[in-house]
Amino acid sequence: MEQSKNHQALLKLCAASVMTAIVFVGNYLRVTIPISLGGVTSFTLANILCALSGILLGPYWGFVAAGCGSAFYDTTNPAFASEAPITLCTKGMYGLVAGLVLYYVFRNAKERYGSQVVAAACAAVGYMLVYSAKVFFYNGMVIQGFTEPVQCWALVVSKLPATLFNGVVAIIGAPILGIAIMKALRAAHLEKMLA
Repeated sequence: MEQSKNHQALLKLCAASVMTAIVFVGNYLRVTIPISLGGVTSFTLANILCALSGILLGPYWGFVAAGCGSAFYDTTNPAFASEAPITLCTKGMYGLVAGLVLYYVFRNAKERYGSQVVAAACAAVGYMLVYSAKVFFYNGMVIQGFTEPVQCWALVVSKLPATLFNGVVAIIGAPILGIAIMKALRAAHLEKMLA
């Protein structure tokens, strides 16, 4: 019995480690664009993988995989290195919310596309709100030194197209991958890797 629990815990740790690495590499799939107010914005596919972490691993391991993978990427990119601790929390929240919604609200319907879309949508909306607050306060007031709220709001608006694109792509893409991977793991009798 004890050996079975240890084996299951080891499988989940391995799955979280693999997802962390996938999220890290997925962050390189981006198109970075300079914006007029200073700084850059990115169209990226990494949000798909952050939501997928929560869908496959559940809320807690999803938080770890999404947050650590994204924060590790930030530490390797000089443009984002100072934001790594913030990214750990904001991207980790992406996996956490997706996992909480899927595993606690849709407990008996985890492998349905609609359930996973709702989980990814909740995570995307939550992330967009937190990211916009981060852009307003951290990027606007701290990094750019803006003193007027209208300047900070202009910065948020300038990043809004990429933020919305990344969220919509995650809402569409994460459930497609989530359903396919869950079916494949069940067929291979590796469902214990899931939350």
